[in-house]
Amino acid sequence: MGKFANFPEKHPLVCAIAYDGLCTFEFGIAVELFALPRPEFENWYRFATVKAEPGPIRAVGGITVDAQDDLGLLTEASLIIVPGWRGADTPVPEELCAALYAAHERGARVASICSGVFVLAAAGLLNGKRATTHWRYTDKLAAQYPEVSVDPDVLFVESERVLTSAGSAAGLDLGLHIIRQDFGAQVAASVARRLVLPAQRDGGQRQFVPRPKPRARVGSGLSALQDRIRASIDEDWPIERMADAAATSSRTLARRFHEEAGTTPLNWLKVERISRAAELLENSTIPLSDVWEVCGFGSAETFRREFRKSMGIPPMRYRERLGAPS
Repeated sequence: MGKFANFPEKHPLVCAIAYDGLCTFEFGIAVELFALPRPEFENWYRFATVKAEPGPIRAVGGITVDAQDDLGLLTEASLIIVPGWRGADTPVPEELCAALYAAHERGARVASICSGVFVLAAAGLLNGKRATTHWRYTDKLAAQYPEVSVDPDVLFVESERVLTSAGSAAGLDLGLHIIRQDFGAQVAASVARRLVLPAQRDGGQRQFVPRPKPRARVGSGLSALQDRIRASIDEDWPIERMADAAATSSRTLARRFHEEAGTTPLNWLKVERISRAAELLENSTIPLSDVWEVCGFGSAETFRREFRKSMGIPPMRYRERLGAPS
């Protein structure tokens, strides 16, 4: 196989951090991507599991990891992976923070998968940098580390040799991105084929998150109106019609939506339409050309624009990725 693309070493050392409470799937991603022997390539990685602390390293699922190397090995690493962390509110050992910071200062790349971003943040590696994590943790990360620019809508981020990825599977996308940088697109595509994955998903693609639901309280006076709109969502629903249906004024209806659903009536309606469209794209075979009309978007152009703005990808690609097999 041809020479690596951008990295000066033929066999760069990758170190995955192991800790008590180890996230098994995220650790498995690091092993699968970087530790698996690949004799079809002339150049490939060396791999080591590094224990972050003494004592038994117990992984989720009843597995115990017998790691031989300690944090001292990080002085030789070209890439360090933190595969999750045992809790967003769990303190990170100072020894681990110091070792990661020193390795990065020396020139190593440091990457995290999912909640592993909290380790990088605790080590001071994300100060003034853009980063991401699983959508469940983005608000907590931003609150705990206001000096970090948290981007909740991407699969992975690279900033000054610090790389962070979103939910667990996004670690695969980040790993393939790193392989592509080190050994070129052809090698990365070959690894992706072995994993039965797309050769490349752009890191800027949005995470697939649960479709938002209005925050109406139990017993909310809006419930009847919302149910009526959902039942005829293909029809035109200007705010005046909503107000008439609720037997109130437009101004009062807007205030009630703000208080009970946390949004405006028209924004709520747009979210409901996008949610309905996503359900149809996932679970039905209705032609794409009819989805916009069934969901009340008014035009195919408006449907494509609003769906992409909300979900991050066009409706056709959403169906290709998440739709049921034909």
